[in-house]
Amino acid sequence: MNGMLNLSPSDYVQTPNSFAAKQASMSTALFEIIRSHIYTNSGIYFQDNKKYFLESRLQRRMNFLGIRTFEEYFDLLKFSPKGESEKKYFYEAITINETFFFRNQPQLDALASQILPEIIQAKNAAGKNKIRIWSAASSSGEEAYSIAMIFQDLIKPRNPNVELEVFGTDINSAVIETASNACYKDYSIRNTQPYYLKKYFKMNNGVYEVQPDIKKMASFKIMNLYDDAAIKSLFNFDVIFCANVLIYFDQASKTKVIANLYNALNKGGYLFIGYSETLHGISKAFKLVSYPNTVGYKKE
Repeated sequence: MNGMLNLSPSDYVQTPNSFAAKQASMSTALFEIIRSHIYTNSGIYFQDNKKYFLESRLQRRMNFLGIRTFEEYFDLLKFSPKGESEKKYFYEAITINETFFFRNQPQLDALASQILPEIIQAKNAAGKNKIRIWSAASSSGEEAYSIAMIFQDLIKPRNPNVELEVFGTDINSAVIETASNACYKDYSIRNTQPYYLKKYFKMNNGVYEVQPDIKKMASFKIMNLYDDAAIKSLFNFDVIFCANVLIYFDQASKTKVIANLYNALNKGGYLFIGYSETLHGISKAFKLVSYPNTVGYKKE
């Protein structure tokens, strides 16, 4: 959940299972039911003014399935044998995914210039050589691969024995598939310096493919940050990036997610969140650390 999926008229081209139908209308009562379902299962809270957004996102999926009402679609999701397999398409429809390479440059600068050298020094003293970073709202993988490129370019030459493992997760299965394939179009690389494009990408039929030495550093998995059991299986991370996620949660969900991220970090590890987000009023467990044009949160 890192930005916006841009829909165009071509997204509504007829398919064998779709039909031309006028926009359906969702009753306020059903909106509250679906909103509660989403919140219970993901922690994402749709405020009252997001009703039209939810309608428009689900309408596209309904058109594809040939379903005419939101009531019928929710019945399929909740009670049909096909409901389990429909879950992934449901979350693809309602989550927002937009990112690009080197999106949060001040955070990456802080990571390369101060945080990773500090972590490497501590690991050397402990006889360890692997750094683990979690991109906890990885979307289509640009953040994870940006971290890998920064490491390969600025850290690895001075620390040849240190290895990096980047783990990316997102609730949306479609973007995880894109991340695993590591193939991108112009929109994703619009903020990438020519130096990095030349060094770490291969151009193939208008698609930018991440080079194998970078791709192998990252792995991706579908994961719900609101799933306690899944999150508690993750630990020993040195840095976690979780940008533009808290803005979708209410206070209780934010507290729960941040507590899980705290537990997933090693002592001395760092958490980065979005520029418009803060841990104020959510958690006092982290120490706020200032860097040029950004801040991080350290687990002491």
